[in-house]
Amino acid sequence: MFRKLAPASGVERFSTHTTQHLPLTHLARMRWELHAIASFAGRRHTDSTLQYIHLSDRDLAEQLARGMDHIHACRIKMLTGPAGAAAEVSR
Repeated sequence: MFRKLAPASGVERFSTHTTQHLPLTHLARMRWELHAIASFAGRRHTDSTLQYIHLSDRDLAEQLARGMDHIHACRIKMLTGPAGAAAEVSR
């Protein structure tokens, strides 16, 4: 049924698996933890869940930028804060 409906509607790459891929990818974009996504999908193992998550280069670049911003802020706090701040940041 999907094989006939998808091209007729102008959506070339749509299948029954698309209904699994899209929600799991959206959860990953919302920064859900992988084990939580696997549990939501009813999967026991995260490796099978990874097959359904498709992050773009843009998604990955944004995650890297957020992580680097966090690391930079921690370093600035360590360097400019009071003497005991370095111990607090590392906790």
